[in-house]
Amino acid sequence: MSWLGLGLYVLGLVGYGGTFRRLGVSPYLSWITAMLFQILVLYGCAMVGVLNTGIQWVTYVGIALFGLWTILSFWRKAQLQFEGIHLFDFWMVALGLAMGQVLYHSPLVHYDNFSHWAVMVKFMFFSGRLPGAADKLISFTSYPPATALYITQVLHWTGFSEGAMLLAQFALIWAAAYSVFAVLRDRSRALMGMLLCLTIAISFVFNIAIRLNNLLVDYVLPILAVAAIAGIWAYRKHPWVLSGHVALFVAVLLLVKNSATFFVVVIGVYFLVTLIQNNREHWYVATLRIPIQAALTLGLAAVPFLVWNWHVKTTFTVSKHEISSQAYASQLSGESAKTIMKIFHKFLSQILNLGSLSTQGILLINVILIGAWVMIHFGSRQKNNLFWVAIMLDVIFLLYYGSLFGMYILSMPYAEAILLDGFERYMGSTVILNLYIGAMFLVRAMDGAMYEQNFQKRDSRSFATIVTKNAYQIGTLIVGFFAITMMYSEITGTKFTNEMNHNTLPLQLQQDSKPWTHLNHKKILVVDPHAGDVADYYAGYAARYYYFTDKAVGQENFMVTPAVFKQTVQSYQYVVIPEYHRTFTKLTKRVYHQKIKTGLFKVHKHYLQRLH
Repeated sequence: MSWLGLGLYVLGLVGYGGTFRRLGVSPYLSWITAMLFQILVLYGCAMVGVLNTGIQWVTYVGIALFGLWTILSFWRKAQLQFEGIHLFDFWMVALGLAMGQVLYHSPLVHYDNFSHWAVMVKFMFFSGRLPGAADKLISFTSYPPATALYITQVLHWTGFSEGAMLLAQFALIWAAAYSVFAVLRDRSRALMGMLLCLTIAISFVFNIAIRLNNLLVDYVLPILAVAAIAGIWAYRKHPWVLSGHVALFVAVLLLVKNSATFFVVVIGVYFLVTLIQNNREHWYVATLRIPIQAALTLGLAAVPFLVWNWHVKTTFTVSKHEISSQAYASQLSGESAKTIMKIFHKFLSQILNLGSLSTQGILLINVILIGAWVMIHFGSRQKNNLFWVAIMLDVIFLLYYGSLFGMYILSMPYAEAILLDGFERYMGSTVILNLYIGAMFLVRAMDGAMYEQNFQKRDSRSFATIVTKNAYQIGTLIVGFFAITMMYSEITGTKFTNEMNHNTLPLQLQQDSKPWTHLNHKKILVVDPHAGDVADYYAGYAARYYYFTDKAVGQENFMVTPAVFKQTVQSYQYVVIPEYHRTFTKLTKRVYHQKIKTGLFKVHKHYLQRLH
């Protein structure tokens, strides 16, 4: 990693963060706001074909802003108010650095990294542009490029590596997670801050299907939505800052993945409710202004996504997972009522399965919120809205169940839909979203139930009784302990996963040769002894990413005659054998009179030349 390049990027990020803070952005939202703003600028640059130039200049402008604010601060002008350092800041920094160190030394193994997410980053990094119709290396051409653009920007300054990719995405996630502290009424209360830290740690439990050592966006989507919701609350009394915040976050969310639409609807509804609740104008003025403000904000936010859809339809004749009413109608017409009912019964049984992680998460959220409502309402004699929050989150779950079932019916082939392919991954995203929303409401209600409501009078003696003081202190220690322990568990779990993956195909490819960085069309045969890797195209996708070619395929079955074997091998330019394949080795000995076990070979007419 280039530490100088990383330093330049960080200076640029600090420059944008300082600028947004001076424009009214919360210090807890300034980091993620600066990142999303740069993503949007880079998206515009990529669409007009100047991605690399855009990466350089967007960072240089940030550095210039950093210099400007530093000079003005030296002359005691345009200074920012110091927010103080709190216990949760130490938690975020210490455990964030620990997690980042593990991720930087993590390999990419998950299938979807090689079918799209990592290969998209590699393509943009080395080609400096978005893929076109001729670039067959990219299969899922309708997937928007937001996270890939951000990761590409970081790699531009740090150098290309899988660890740097993971570190960049984690920085985006961690900055978004930091935004939840903007909802705290009194940040000096350690219990409230550590409850949010515990929420962050628990959220990774529901991300267990992919963890953080992958470039998939199943955690990115809900955490950006959480940051958007936290910002809506923070800016509720500043309507124009609020509109800018919503427009930015919704625009980038839609550019992360097509399935972000559900999260955008949640944000849009809360945005509209916030505008109505905080209105101070006459009803007839508000009746005109609020709908116009909401429509303009969300309409402006949708423009980049609409441009992306136009780009996909005009650039690619056929695009996987493209949003198309014709495709949905065609899929639905091919599904019989009996087939739909089979999928529905499977879907319902999965929801009602108490062993399902997502179902456990839904129950956990309800138990905590309703339990807290009972304790505060009857124990502290304080009114709170946690019961209705639980109801609201259940409605969100039900709506998402409906949209997820619709996806299985409209977008997936029956063979995948009947297995509920990816169910826990998709539901995990909604559990994460509602877990954060519930936690934000919970800490607000807990703070409102405290004995002393005047922040200036709160000290070690501002408790109703010595019993409540001791309970608060013990509760803080317990919550802090579990927040640290659970986050440390995620760190060690990621380490363990990395160790368990030491003999997987992607790491075997690294042992055989160095990665290729020049986009090419070389025909590569991957000799894989595992039939499953070939059947689901994992071997081919991993080799396509590693050797940067659109013509890599895997093959396991070589039970053929020597003549057919030679004809097969000669149809490729390179052969890679990541793991010993007994049949291939025997036929190579017989046909080419060479003893070959593993490695990368260039195919010649009468022999195979070892390259590494």
